[in-house]
Amino acid sequence: HIISVMRDKALHPSWFATQKAYYDLVTHHTLPVCLPQLKNAPEKELAERAIPFLPQPTLRLFYKGQPLQQTYKPDLICYDAIIVELKALRETAGEHKAQVLNYLKATNLKLGLLVNFGCHPKATVERLVL
Repeated sequence: HIISVMRDKALHPSWFATQKAYYDLVTHHTLPVCLPQLKNAPEKELAERAIPFLPQPTLRLFYKGQPLQQTYKPDLICYDAIIVELKALRETAGEHKAQVLNYLKATNLKLGLLVNFGCHPKATVERLVL
């Protein structure tokens, strides 16, 4: 099962495939992906690479190992294990990283990407691991 593999090995090939897809997307696009007309570009890039993903899935949150009634909807989840948060900001701050790390803790997942398409062409892909 891929989730258990991903939790044990942060350097799993699917992790790199997902990160590379976003890196290529932010570095090789001629237009800023944050434009509303291009909002599906990340999904198209993942689909072209046969990377399994779900857009805005509902994830159960946990506290001390117990499920909560509250849920969370990340922008995307890849391989049922990698939370992807998409931003369109001049630059990301500590609070944006903290947001992803908090979501990782609350969902019992270990891997996340914070992708910022703002300030083209200086878009960034940050890898976050618990």
